[in-house]
Amino acid sequence: MKAKILHESRGRMRLQLAMKHMSMEQADLLDAWLKQQPWFESGTVHDRTCCVILYYNGNRQTVIRAISEFSWNKVEDLKEGIYSTRKLDREFQERLTNKLIKKFVVRTFMPAPFRVVQASIHAIPFLRQGLRCMWHRQMKVELLDGISIGISLLRRDFRTAGMVSFLLEIGDLLEEWTRKRSIENLAHCMSLNVDRVWIRTEQGEEVLTPISNVHQGDQVIVRMGNIVPADGIVVEGEVMVNQSSLTGESVPVAKRIGGVLYAGTVVEEGECIFEVRQTSGNSRYAKIVSMIEDSQQLKSEAESHAENLADKLVPYTFAGSILGLVLTRNVTRALSVLMVDFSCALKLAMPLAVLSAMREAGKYHITVKGGKFLEQVAKADTIVFDKTGTLTYACPKVAKVIPFDGRDSEEMLRLAACMEEHFPHSLANAVVEEAKKRGLEHEEFHTKVEYLVAHGITSTVNGECVQIGSAHFIFEDEGCVIAEEDKEKFEQLPLEYSHLYLAIGGRLVAVICICDPLREEAAKVIQTLQSYGMKKTVMLTGDSHRTAEAIAKQLGVDDFRADVLPEDKADYITKLREEGHTVIMVGDGINDSPALSAADVGIAINHGAALAKQISDITISGENLWELVELRLIAKGLIHRLNRNYRFVIGFNGMLIVLGLFGVISPTTSAALHNFSTLGISLHSTTALPEEKEIEQLKKDVC
Repeated sequence: MKAKILHESRGRMRLQLAMKHMSMEQADLLDAWLKQQPWFESGTVHDRTCCVILYYNGNRQTVIRAISEFSWNKVEDLKEGIYSTRKLDREFQERLTNKLIKKFVVRTFMPAPFRVVQASIHAIPFLRQGLRCMWHRQMKVELLDGISIGISLLRRDFRTAGMVSFLLEIGDLLEEWTRKRSIENLAHCMSLNVDRVWIRTEQGEEVLTPISNVHQGDQVIVRMGNIVPADGIVVEGEVMVNQSSLTGESVPVAKRIGGVLYAGTVVEEGECIFEVRQTSGNSRYAKIVSMIEDSQQLKSEAESHAENLADKLVPYTFAGSILGLVLTRNVTRALSVLMVDFSCALKLAMPLAVLSAMREAGKYHITVKGGKFLEQVAKADTIVFDKTGTLTYACPKVAKVIPFDGRDSEEMLRLAACMEEHFPHSLANAVVEEAKKRGLEHEEFHTKVEYLVAHGITSTVNGECVQIGSAHFIFEDEGCVIAEEDKEKFEQLPLEYSHLYLAIGGRLVAVICICDPLREEAAKVIQTLQSYGMKKTVMLTGDSHRTAEAIAKQLGVDDFRADVLPEDKADYITKLREEGHTVIMVGDGINDSPALSAADVGIAINHGAALAKQISDITISGENLWELVELRLIAKGLIHRLNRNYRFVIGFNGMLIVLGLFGVISPTTSAALHNFSTLGISLHSTTALPEEKEIEQLKKDVC
């Protein structure tokens, strides 16, 4: 790609691309490519001007060389993974800009008769809504809006009527923008991310097929960990399916022959073949997303409260207007009160503040599915972490193999790898990789293996039962024993490691020590969250109590739970909530899904399981746990801003009502001051939160 450097400073470049036109799709593609580069820190691609502003680290020549070698053809494969709200934002920005320009042109250049007609036309929808409220005897904001605009028209105050209508239209537009952007984020986080599926042909062969080529009647194969790509009926096999992304129930549901599978659910156990009944576009999953668009669940409590408060203040505004008329016998004073409409400021400022906070969260690679979840993050007093893949790097390794019962460590590792290779979870991968690293080949010499979720694996080798798994599984469920001469050795197992226990014939034969290194920033992040008002920090893990205790001390958490099963995590979260705590759950795996659903706010790591991301309320990139601190600060900043907005709107407009009652200001002045204050607080709501400076300072201190 050819580009010209327009401006440059240390670690920053502004480039003019050698192209006359850039589509939004190309801009998203270039943006996605830049984010993959190791030297890229942050930046913006401007499709209209074909400019790129980027901040980088490292060698300048490396950056220039990479950009010069960039080719659109080389990055075609990035298209499928791109998520961008550029098109949606552009649509609403253009609509907002057009309204503002149109308003300016009409007020500045158009003759008075034209402005009268224009104001009357824009008033019609609000008059209609006011009449509807009167017909249904509802004392709502729409009634106040309609009466205010109607009286302004009757008094031939077309300027005030036009301005009130204009502000209400802007408020509706911004609220729609906030909601649609939330839904876009939701759709992205809940997207199936299934590009290809296995189809069973009429000849019985398995063929890997693009999802776009799947049609009704095709037979699709799904296995453990797979996302169901379409609605269908099970025709062969049996599976346990987690449907929490659709139904909210955390307990997996058994699906046998004849059972219905829904697109977007995840297979937790087993495998099956199902016949496609509806492809993704018409699936129940797509209908759920459509239902969300019509629901109120994305709207924050503050936005809902603002609407309710505006409705509740309507009778008082009417009462003040009538009181002014009775006491003063002055219609002008009564109208001065009536012109003060609380709903304009509340409807404009609240959605803008929420949208601004969500946008700021996005800058830190945090995706929030709705404003109400930011409010919950700000209120939360308890945060619960899953250990593996969240507080630790998701790449466990075998530190050592300790043999028991006179066995050879190499042979025990070979046997463990032979069994674990069938179930590619993180611990199993560590065992298989270590065996490969040591050059230990392991041919199949066992019978069919049986996998028990969150427990372990059992099989038969040379007529003897072989089990590998957690201490709970080996010693409590299966009743395996330790040789007398090995008990002292067993008591001295290193606590800093997680342990996989291997037993043959009911006797412990090896302990595989798994090193799951803690994230470097984990302890400092927990300490910082505690300093920002998080009263309780908890770690949940399937490790033994001894291992969990050693790790908990390193992290500095307030409490921990060991030997935890997936259902135990959810039960623990539920118990905390029943005690009155507002709980955040942070996890990344399928086994964290019930707990994520049970928490007030579920936060998933972006590189984690698809199910966890689907049912979570917020996702973070997981590259650095400092994102949790950034999220907390943004959420608290939003709450502070919303509270300030409330106080200003009620206080300022209340003052206008009093001044109108005493005849200090006229109806026109009252309406003008009200409108200017609404614009001012709305513009302030779009500015960066003060906490952003605190975040930047925090990042500098950490670096």
